[in-house]
Amino acid sequence: MPGHGISARFGDRSILLGNRKLMIENNIAVESLAKEAERLENEGKTAVFVAVDGKLTGIIAVADTMKETSAQAVAELKRMGLQVLMITGDNRRTAEAIARQAGIDRVLAEVLPQDKAFEVKKLQSQGLKVAMVGDGINDAPALAQADVGIAIGSGTDVAKETGSVILVKDDPLDVVAAVQVGRATLGLIKQNLFWAFGYNTLAIPLGMGILYPFTHQMVSPELAALLMATSSLSVTLNTLRMRGFTPAIRRTSPSNRGAA
Repeated sequence: MPGHGISARFGDRSILLGNRKLMIENNIAVESLAKEAERLENEGKTAVFVAVDGKLTGIIAVADTMKETSAQAVAELKRMGLQVLMITGDNRRTAEAIARQAGIDRVLAEVLPQDKAFEVKKLQSQGLKVAMVGDGINDAPALAQADVGIAIGSGTDVAKETGSVILVKDDPLDVVAAVQVGRATLGLIKQNLFWAFGYNTLAIPLGMGILYPFTHQMVSPELAALLMATSSLSVTLNTLRMRGFTPAIRRTSPSNRGAA
């Protein structure tokens, strides 16, 4: 049951494994283990309730190990002026505990898989440009909805097929590197447009003979061709500077020095 848990039968026994919502929907009281569940959730673990034949029998605590570079990646994204949000199906206590460790201020918790894309759309309706980072089947619709979908290379195939950008490794710092590469590329595009327009703004009047009254000379076809080739060559050479570009995060992070 997406976003809730699973149900099974073993012999003649009925078993439920899932979150509070699943238990409540099946009229199973969770009060006896509520405090223990809260303690686990405050530690950043997901408390999964287990019920057998309609009675609560225990809790299984599940936790993802946060990447060593996650907090650094979040801090760097913030320094670059980006808002960082976490979107997760986990309960709010667990999500906020993980967010505190990662340095994330805003959390969208208890979001069902089918609603992740809707949450992305809500952010876009506020005039925000959204980049979504994900690796699972549940993330695919949100990756498709986002302005830029960033799929983790170690994730599911459907996520990688949906993402606009695929990170070869599963290092969160690669998200920072991708943004820095994108900004550097856009910067070069703007430079090329500026110089191309400026060059042609000066060259076109020369070709039209603006200096003829003073010099009695016209721009020959050969010179015009040379000027045009020079313009194209300058744009090409400026663009080739990206071949030696290394994202700033890769130049400053000791653990990733030398990484491609």
